Amino acid sequence: MQVYLNDPKVVRALQREAKVGQVAMSQAAGRAITRGLQVSPRADPEDRLLHLDRAVRDHMRATARDLQIVQELLIEVARAFFLRLPDAVIDQDPTVQAAVDNRIERLLDATAARIVAGSSRTAERHGPGIGGPGSEAAA
Repeated sequence: MQVYLNDPKVVRALQREAKVGQVAMSQAAGRAITRGLQVSPRADPEDRLLHLDRAVRDHMRATARDLQIVQELLIEVARAFFLRLPDAVIDQDPTVQAAVDNRIERLLDATAARIVAGSSRTAERHGPGIGGPGSEAAA
C-alpha cells in the first residue's frame, strides 16, 4: 500500500516521530495511523503537554491537601486560644470591638503585602498592630 502526503506539517511530524522512535518513516506512519484509528488512543510518552498537565494536577492535589492541613491547624489553634481566654464584659464594648477589628484589618493587610512580596517575615519585622513595634502588644 502506498500513501501520498501533501501536507508539509504532517511530513515533518512523521519525520520527527521516526527520528524519536528510531524507526523508518513508513513504520512511524503506520504507528500514527494505528493510534488515530484506535477508539481511545494512548498518549505519546514524549508528550510534554501531557507531562505538564499531570504535574500541575499533582501540584494542585498537594496544595489542596496542604491548605486543608493548615485550615485544620488554624481551627485547633483558635479552639485552644478560646478555651483559655475567659470572656470579659469589656469584650462587648463597641470601642474595644472596633479596635480589635482595626488590628485584624492591619494584620490581614500586612499578610497580603507579604504574600504579594513573596516573603515570610517574622513577627519582629511586622508593622504596627500585629505584635511588632508600635503595637499595643509591644506597649
